[in-house]
Amino acid sequence: MTDTLVPQARPDASRSAAVGRLFVLEVSGGRIHSMNPDGSDRKVIVTGCELPDGIAIDVAAGHIYWTNMGTSVAVNDGSIERADLDGSNRKLVVARSATFTPKQIQLDKENGKLYWCDREGMRVMRCNLDGTQIETLVETGRGDVDRRDQTRWCVGIAIDPKRGQIYWTQKGPDNGELGRIFRAGIDLPSGESPDERTDIEVFYDRLPEPIDLELDLENRVLYWTDRGDPPRGNTVNRASIEVKPQAPDIVLTHLMEGIGIALDVAGDRMFVTDLGGSVYAGRLDGSGNARRVGQGGLH
Repeated sequence: MTDTLVPQARPDASRSAAVGRLFVLEVSGGRIHSMNPDGSDRKVIVTGCELPDGIAIDVAAGHIYWTNMGTSVAVNDGSIERADLDGSNRKLVVARSATFTPKQIQLDKENGKLYWCDREGMRVMRCNLDGTQIETLVETGRGDVDRRDQTRWCVGIAIDPKRGQIYWTQKGPDNGELGRIFRAGIDLPSGESPDERTDIEVFYDRLPEPIDLELDLENRVLYWTDRGDPPRGNTVNRASIEVKPQAPDIVLTHLMEGIGIALDVAGDRMFVTDLGGSVYAGRLDGSGNARRVGQGGLH
């Protein structure tokens, strides 16, 4: 099933061919698709991935980065790869077993960093764009006993470089109402360790099953998908990160277990995938009807 998605490529005058393209992961087929925002001109650009799950686009450099969960989510053989926007020049960035089960990935181009969540590794991690200087920023557990506790699993991630903060989800068990979103400094506090850092705060708790995150940095709003049971699950949610409301705003419902999300703030639209293998486009505030722009062949 489609297990995550697609940041939309941003306009860049020097790389006009990349404008307005979606990049979509097909986890069960081990492939990466590229398509227009309306779902037309769909192309397979990468094959032979090992359970691909998260993707980040560097339009200016002409690169895509993606995470591979590995041959099995029970085996410590996750990795991160890079290729050109057309799928050529494929390169291993983070070698197998350096991360257990990498999930959502984010690019901090200005500071030359990749950030990702490692689910069964129970970590929030980062490295340089070439894969050097791998760091663990947060560690929520260690070993096989802790690994069986899904409240420790780190899944979705968003970064706020200007404020120097990271956000991540710990989804909890399926439909468990134990999902949480956390916030902490983007750097490990001096003298502290990833498993005992003191600057972690709970942004929201008791969520059905939060998955992927995206930040609208311009308007200071956090968006996330939730694949838990209705009415709060199978949704896209949002909340201000400046004046956090008591409860998040649900902007999209009736997904078949929401997974991936990408924002086009300038175009007032978001793109969302669900476990049913569909890609939807809708307005950022959820008004109007979200339309399906991709389905079939994405399972």
